[in-house]
Amino acid sequence: MDGVPEPHTGWTFLTNHARVLATIADDRTARIRDIAARCRLTERAVQKIISDLERDGYLSHIREGRGNAYKIDPSKVLRHPAEADLTVAALLSLLVKDEAEQRRSARQDPPRQSVDGAPGIWAGP
Repeated sequence: MDGVPEPHTGWTFLTNHARVLATIADDRTARIRDIAARCRLTERAVQKIISDLERDGYLSHIREGRGNAYKIDPSKVLRHPAEADLTVAALLSLLVKDEAEQRRSARQDPPRQSVDGAPGIWAGP
């Protein structure tokens, strides 16, 4: 079926809910079609996830023209008891590149100094 993303096999570190939330954080006016493509999900799955996130207060939307503009509540705590001390803002800080990081990636600058020598765990900008 055309437009349906290839399924992924095996386990991943992030849930589909986290992927959708990060995509919306990156572009608050993203269309469901675009979110689905970026997350490699069906549009129906993205609609369900957005509904879940709105129902539980993590996300809200307002109509802007023919599309939606989403607003994320960064103060909401994560749902799993093991992450009850983490907020949505903390999660998104790990998942969403800020504009400066996007510019660095585009220029292919050398990586920043890591916190503990581990690749990908960075200390500051």
